[in-house]
Amino acid sequence: MGTISIAPVDRLFILTGAGISAESGIPTFRDAGGLWRKYRIEEVASPCAWRRDPRLVWDFYSMRRRVASEAKPNPGHFALAALERTIHDRFFLCTQNVDNLHALAGSQRILHMHGELFKSRCDSCNAPPFDDANLYESPADLPHCSCGALIRPHICWFGETPFHLDRIFEALRECTLFAAIGTSGTVEPAASFVSQVAARARTFYVGPEAPANSTIFDHCILGKAAELLPALFTFD
Repeated sequence: MGTISIAPVDRLFILTGAGISAESGIPTFRDAGGLWRKYRIEEVASPCAWRRDPRLVWDFYSMRRRVASEAKPNPGHFALAALERTIHDRFFLCTQNVDNLHALAGSQRILHMHGELFKSRCDSCNAPPFDDANLYESPADLPHCSCGALIRPHICWFGETPFHLDRIFEALRECTLFAAIGTSGTVEPAASFVSQVAARARTFYVGPEAPANSTIFDHCILGKAAELLPALFTFD
C-alpha cells in the first residue's frame, strides 16, 4: 500500500502521537522506560503528584518546555498542514502530543486532546488557559493566579479526562477515512478510535513500527512519518 487516496466526498480524521514529534527530536518517555530522573512519569504527571509536590511537577514541565522549544516541525508536520489547506473542513487533526509543532508547521484545525505544553491555567478559578512559555525552576518561581491559587500546566494528567472529547467523537462519526500516525496504540481513549470507525471507514496506520492495535487497521504503512507523509496522500 503505497498511497492513501482521498475522494472528493471523504472526510479525513488524522490522529497523531509521540512518534511524529520524536522525529523532530522530542524524546518519548515510552522509549526511556517511562522515566524522568528517577521518577516514573505517572509520579510527576498526575493530580496526586501536583497536590504532593507542585515544585517537582513544574520542574518536569519546565524541562519539557525547554526541549520542545528547541524542536522544529519535520516534513511530516508540513505535509499535514498542506493537506489541511487542500481539503479544508474535510480535514480533522487530533493530536495526543502537547507540543506546538503542528501549529508551527501551519496547521490550524488542531485539537490537543492531552493539552498544550505552552499554555497554563489556574488550578482553582475558571479563568481560561493562557499562552505561557516560562520556565518555573525554583521555589520562588511557582506561578500564582490573581485569585491566589497556583497556576498549573494546561495538560491532561493521568487520571484526568482528555479535552474536546465531544468534538472528537463527532468527527469520528463523520469521518470516512482514518489515519493514525506515530501512535503506540496503547493509550486510551485514543487507542480505541480506530475500532469506533473500522466498520465504515478506511483505516491506516503510519509509523516506523506496528502499534499494539495494528490488527484493527486496514493497512499499516511502516516507515518514518517525515519520509512518508509528503507523498502519501493522493486525490481522486
